[in-house]
Amino acid sequence: MDSAYSWKRNLFVLWIGTFLVSMAYSVSIPFMSIFLQNDLGVNDHLEAWTGSIFAITFLAGSLIAPFWGSIADKYGRKPMMLRAGLCLSIAYFLYFIVQNPYELIAVRIMEGLLAGYIPSAFALVATNTPEKHVGYALGIISTSNAAASIIGPLLGGVVSHMIGPRDTFFLAGIMVFIAFLIALFWVKEPSFNKSEAKRSSVAQDLRIAASNHKLITALFIVFITSTSIMILEPLLTIYVLKLGADQSSASLHAGIIFSAVGIATLIAAPQWGRIGTRIGYEKVLFIGLLGGGIGNLLQIWVHHLVGFGSLRFVYGLFFAGVFPALNAFIAKHTEPEFRSRAFGLNQSANQMGLLLGPLIGGLLAGQLSIPVVFAINGSMLLLVALLTKVPKFSLLGSRSSSESKALSD
Repeated sequence: MDSAYSWKRNLFVLWIGTFLVSMAYSVSIPFMSIFLQNDLGVNDHLEAWTGSIFAITFLAGSLIAPFWGSIADKYGRKPMMLRAGLCLSIAYFLYFIVQNPYELIAVRIMEGLLAGYIPSAFALVATNTPEKHVGYALGIISTSNAAASIIGPLLGGVVSHMIGPRDTFFLAGIMVFIAFLIALFWVKEPSFNKSEAKRSSVAQDLRIAASNHKLITALFIVFITSTSIMILEPLLTIYVLKLGADQSSASLHAGIIFSAVGIATLIAAPQWGRIGTRIGYEKVLFIGLLGGGIGNLLQIWVHHLVGFGSLRFVYGLFFAGVFPALNAFIAKHTEPEFRSRAFGLNQSANQMGLLLGPLIGGLLAGQLSIPVVFAINGSMLLLVALLTKVPKFSLLGSRSSSESKALSD
């Protein structure tokens, strides 16, 4: 098979697969609190139940991701996609039949422990794409999440209203099962050589990662940026109300503002990938963090909906470069035989941010005004951007992955 055709075809089919998996989440999960209340009879402490249901999956996923990354480096990224796709579709089908919140928690734990379709897809793209196209390819596949975040909640709202949350989970299970079939029949992993792969312990993988300063710095930035996003997202609908939206139209306005960032990501992420190939992913990361930080700070002084939505769109144009740059940087500075483990650690850092962000945001919003939370968030991103330029923390002049490879041999 022609290698150019292979990586381009893989990118196309993996985009569809990751889009479907992201869509399944976007279609169904935002309505979890309604499902808990209407179908499972949770009326007391609904907020606490909803928070726990979300948090337990992120926690389980963050703890198990390095293990699955190690397995992927031994047996291949495609088998891990198949395993994760099948298990995730089963989890959504189990949502359809659970009868009480305790069964739902059990399924959520199972989902967290057995998921990993998207990180495996990213690792496969990073490993089997020619070096000069890695940034572009990772920018393209990053847009699958953005597209799903735009379309999913809207479709989910319509579908959930028409057929109810329980049947929406069944629909999500079908979406993920289609993603599993896509990986089974159309995804190719031409460069993987099982005979040369090694199986290592998670403890050993963590030691190898710790020896790679660039990887550790990138994982730290992944954690901070994921936390940054999730500090603000739960507060945006509340802030829309404070900006003057009617109670009846608050969800619509919030949805438009959420979509503004997603649309900006669709537009900008592939372009940042190309730019990163030319000028370096480190510079793109710095620009993205700087723009994201300034964008959050500027939101303090905007007090009307149109201005706020426009500013969120501009913020999205800059912030769209952050995760593709980080993914490309991780791929560039880890050896191919360690790459799935690196992306597993990347998933752990991301999910820890997804777990802690809403908790921190809720705590801060309870003590401070939301504009002050924007200021703290923006300052945090600016600080991280500046830290990437400090020699001690810089991504530029640190230990290479070839040094860490010596520890794994």
